[in-house]
Amino acid sequence: MRVVIAEDHALLRAGLVELLTAAGFDVAGQAGDAQELLELVRHTIPDVVVLDIRMPPTHTLEGLQAARAIRDEHGTAIGIVLLSQYVEARHAVDLLVDGAAGVGYLLKDRILDPAELTDAIRRVGNGGSAIDPIVIEQLLKRRQTDGPLAALTDREREVLF
Repeated sequence: MRVVIAEDHALLRAGLVELLTAAGFDVAGQAGDAQELLELVRHTIPDVVVLDIRMPPTHTLEGLQAARAIRDEHGTAIGIVLLSQYVEARHAVDLLVDGAAGVGYLLKDRILDPAELTDAIRRVGNGGSAIDPIVIEQLLKRRQTDGPLAALTDREREVLF
């Protein structure tokens, strides 16, 4: 499986390259910023892109924007695994709006075993999904608090349902 890695921290990027190569992945390239990633993806057409959600130059949402651009250009042909230090469920929604096929959203500090990451990348590369349970929990909470039913009391919900 061909993988491109985009991570602005060189040490973490090198560690990911080593880990994925040892696990049998073909690391087709690595990028330190979103622009470099987009160019690399156009030239290598990987099966999966593993990227940080926050990248240079502003360290805000360049990674997410690059993921969205890749999804817009290639559809689900290229899997996307977003890595984040923070639970930002609203950003996961941006990528999941077209469905969860070929999408992963993992929290860096919750990946305790390298096999978890490699399994998630394989799953995403095969058209599945890999969403951290905490992100799913936040998505469900968000959905419960959006919309008109959120304003109902427990008794009103009981009568309604």
